[in-house]
Amino acid sequence: METIYCQGCGAKIQTEDENKVGYAPVSALEREDVICKRCFRLKHYNEVQDVDLTDDDFLNLLHEIGDHDGLVVNIVDLFDVHGSFVNGLNRFVGQNEIILVGNKVDLLPSSINLNKVKHWMKRVAKEFGLKVKDVYLVSSKTGTNMEECAFELERLRHGRDIFVVGCTNVGKSTFINYLINRSIEQEQVITTSYFPGTTLGFIDIPLDDQSSLIDTPGIINRHQMAHYLSKKDLKVITPDKEVKPKVFQLESDQTLFFGALARLDIDKVDGRKGFVCYVSNDIHIHRTKTDKADLLYDQHAGELLSPPSDETLDEMPPLEPQTLQLNGNHKQDIVFSGLGWVTVPKGQTSVTAYAPKGVRIIVRDAII
Repeated sequence: METIYCQGCGAKIQTEDENKVGYAPVSALEREDVICKRCFRLKHYNEVQDVDLTDDDFLNLLHEIGDHDGLVVNIVDLFDVHGSFVNGLNRFVGQNEIILVGNKVDLLPSSINLNKVKHWMKRVAKEFGLKVKDVYLVSSKTGTNMEECAFELERLRHGRDIFVVGCTNVGKSTFINYLINRSIEQEQVITTSYFPGTTLGFIDIPLDDQSSLIDTPGIINRHQMAHYLSKKDLKVITPDKEVKPKVFQLESDQTLFFGALARLDIDKVDGRKGFVCYVSNDIHIHRTKTDKADLLYDQHAGELLSPPSDETLDEMPPLEPQTLQLNGNHKQDIVFSGLGWVTVPKGQTSVTAYAPKGVRIIVRDAII
């Protein structure tokens, strides 16, 4: 059988094992555009299927980039910047220039200073060992700033290939679809979804006779919340419009629950201070006294405190505490990777943050 690649995810089509990457029934091979069963289910039923592919498989594919001369476009999720960087990307790209694209700018509060966000992202990139040529803030979903970004990419590539890289769930395939629709008016060339791990191989889209736009597989960052949730819960925690800040006036010995996915205990704060929460508008935040928090969680996780739903709670790792001392002269963010963040007022504050075991919690300078 001649080699055929899925038009949705780029996987090599095979007809033997439906549990393996790239499976399609023999009848599907007669179509002009062949897509694998997984992409078919995703496209027509919004249903993701697990496949037998390891994290190492993803990383091995990315090693090929350093062997080519091209422009590398690294896409990160502006709602989870630290959590969506590809660790060690500088080892994969060789001498190629890197453009950093912050996607989902439409989710950030409209009052935010985007120039400050750009400078901040350059500093974060440096923390990850990346020297970036420029930073663009876009929304591939709404088209915000996409025309300017596309123009600059065309100018900077100098006739070379463009490699688009990023972690799962950053909107990478949607970004490429926008560029494709803009240039050749061919809709939905690549499979897109809410769910991690959508693109399974390199997808080569010709830009001209000599060069291509190349989508690479999404790297799975296991420390993100998305990898511990059901499809239903993932839709709840994934913002789909501008996030509205929620302000809570808190004092010592008070607790915030973000559903049953995360918890923040205010162990010690000077007086009563405003804590600002940036999470999906669909997540219910529940305030209680810290001495009642354990009982509330035990009795109401999966019900009053949701997501996750009761039936998926048993599959989620237990919440693990992390005590944080914030002594800054400026505001700081406590970030729950893949869920959102809480801005803590300046001054001496002690908190205990909880997230499912394996989900990263970090402290950073406030971006808003």
